[in-house]
Amino acid sequence: MGYAEQLKILADRCGVATSYEGWDKQRKQVSESSLQHILGALGVRCDTPDAIAQSLHEIDEKPWRRTLPPVLVVTEGSDSHIPVHLPHGTQVRVWVTTEHGARVEVDQVDLWTEPREIDGGLIGRATFAVPASLEPGWHSVHAEPDEGTPAVCSLVVTPKRLTTADRFAADQRWGLAAQLYSIRSRRSWGIGDLADLSDIAHIAGSVHGADFVLVNPLHAAQPQPPLERSPYLPTTRRFVNPLYIRVEDIPEAALLPETAHRQMHDYAAKYAKSNADPNRIRRNSVYRAKLQVLETIFRVPLSPHRRGSLDRYLNAEGEGLLNFATWCALIEKYGAASPKWRKSLRDPSGVAESRIKLADRIAFYSWLQWICDEQLASAQQAASDAGMSIGIIHDLAVGVQQGGADAWVLGDALTTGVSVGAPPDAFNQQGQVWNQPPWHPWRLAEQGYIPFRDMLRTVLRRAGGLRIDHILGFFRLWWIPEGESAAAGTYVTFDHEALIGILVLEAQRAGAVVIGEDLGVFEPIVQDYLSARGVLGTSILWFEHGEFAPIPPEEYRTLCLTSVNTHDLPPTAGYLAGEHIRLRAELGLLEQDEAIEREDDARDREAILQLARDRGLLAADADEEQTVDALHALIARSPSILLSVALADAVGERRIQNQPGTDETQYSNWSIPLADGAGNVVGVEDLIDNARFTRLVQALRPSSRGDRPETQPGQL
Repeated sequence: MGYAEQLKILADRCGVATSYEGWDKQRKQVSESSLQHILGALGVRCDTPDAIAQSLHEIDEKPWRRTLPPVLVVTEGSDSHIPVHLPHGTQVRVWVTTEHGARVEVDQVDLWTEPREIDGGLIGRATFAVPASLEPGWHSVHAEPDEGTPAVCSLVVTPKRLTTADRFAADQRWGLAAQLYSIRSRRSWGIGDLADLSDIAHIAGSVHGADFVLVNPLHAAQPQPPLERSPYLPTTRRFVNPLYIRVEDIPEAALLPETAHRQMHDYAAKYAKSNADPNRIRRNSVYRAKLQVLETIFRVPLSPHRRGSLDRYLNAEGEGLLNFATWCALIEKYGAASPKWRKSLRDPSGVAESRIKLADRIAFYSWLQWICDEQLASAQQAASDAGMSIGIIHDLAVGVQQGGADAWVLGDALTTGVSVGAPPDAFNQQGQVWNQPPWHPWRLAEQGYIPFRDMLRTVLRRAGGLRIDHILGFFRLWWIPEGESAAAGTYVTFDHEALIGILVLEAQRAGAVVIGEDLGVFEPIVQDYLSARGVLGTSILWFEHGEFAPIPPEEYRTLCLTSVNTHDLPPTAGYLAGEHIRLRAELGLLEQDEAIEREDDARDREAILQLARDRGLLAADADEEQTVDALHALIARSPSILLSVALADAVGERRIQNQPGTDETQYSNWSIPLADGAGNVVGVEDLIDNARFTRLVQALRPSSRGDRPETQPGQL
């Protein structure tokens, strides 16, 4: 057998695809160099035939070299087993300690496995049954041999199914999808903030009858300007960007000295002028001003009650918050480009010393997260008070920046030398490189999935729901060798049962619905598996195509969030005008002739418009607004339990927020303020009686579709 064949065998054993089916249904072979690079990133030697043979041998023996696996993730009530490896003939006692401290005895299963010789000794495997009576939770397995060292591992029992969306099964609900930074109010500092989110939730719920507001990821960017513009390229996914703080709403702001109080209001007045600018968002300038005021508010002594609230928050977030705040303080001191902070953070004694020297700055960055948490809680409460059954749905990005906080805090749970991305597809024909390190599937398991769990818990803390961007990555993720194009990548598989199981467990405990963005190229099992676990899928009207024609909306999935478009496309008015093709052609992102692209797009678009005409929703002479409304009425014909309306569609915006495959030198991604079709800024207050918004909402109502009885406002 030659080296190439051996390499493929090793890659298969490691979950690295040696070939894959592309978006054009053609089988693609992964290059030898890509396989070598990705296996190397996983820590697997493969440079010679002997190295491959040794790596395969180590993979075979690895489970036998430890008494218990690093973690067991099982589904409640399933027939799951606990493998215990010990010198052959050794007696062992095994039990489970529940997360509440109760001891549950474990029975051995009569399942014979042939012993193996490991390092000259014979190792046997005893198999025990996971008690079917265990409730979902984070438990531990204990193995105590009559000779040798006891062992412990985590046992995560996950719910069979997430039930939080079941209450919507007989009553379709709708909500807004909004890019928070783009939506300003009269009190904004030129960029949307968490108080604006509270007001949006109030207006959408109490005035227009929405049940949720889905916002862009609010993850933290750099601690000091300049900030990364993309909310999908954060420095951490666990904590929040303080840019979104409404500084005047911090209780201690009222206690500022007169000079500081005047400065705060001067800044507010200065940046309020930017609220009328339909073309520009001044992120960095606004953040500098906010940080200056926040520094002053931080110095105001807390009341005993407020001090207690802060202490409880710090205790709840624990070491994770301390590490993040330490990173922020060191970046502030040395700068991201300096090697000094990296050297300090690699050395445990250096970290301890830095925490002493920078204690005040660490306290400041921790305090900022507490303020974010409080204002997020206020937004969720405002949504609940407005009658929303879900409230704020947060968005979880795929990953983080290569040199960000999580890249240090999470250590080798993230993989270096590769980037997450997406293979070429119909809409991004050159593929995408996202410059994000993926989870290392084996090391994450070695850490008991704790980093993943803690991230979910923090994000779900103030959420009614959670959207998982590119949830396909829980099954397999496109890894690209560093420095290569997206086409040089391949898929690496993950333990989806463990990741989805933990997601379901934490969401069930938080009472949150979960929506998986399952768009793109995916394996046949993905959508069925997500549905079986109670995770909603995603349907986009423009993407729902069968082999020869668009799928009728009546045939869409029930457990699904359905919308007309997505943030990676122009708003519906712009899409109808072909803005997505014009822009990609202008930027050189098309792989085929523009005329052919427009012809194909017009044909597909016309087929969907015909669906609306066939149902009496769209007149032959309909104008742009009527067409947008009709398309939303069309998705309301689906059985999907949740419908999403882009706020950009509700006010007539035409410009795209993000053009995948571009950087800030090519297009102003994530920096387009909300405006109507004429270029007039639409503020939060304008949403109360915005006529276009009201008419679009009416198009969603059952009475306009003729298939359900009339409902009262707020009961949609």
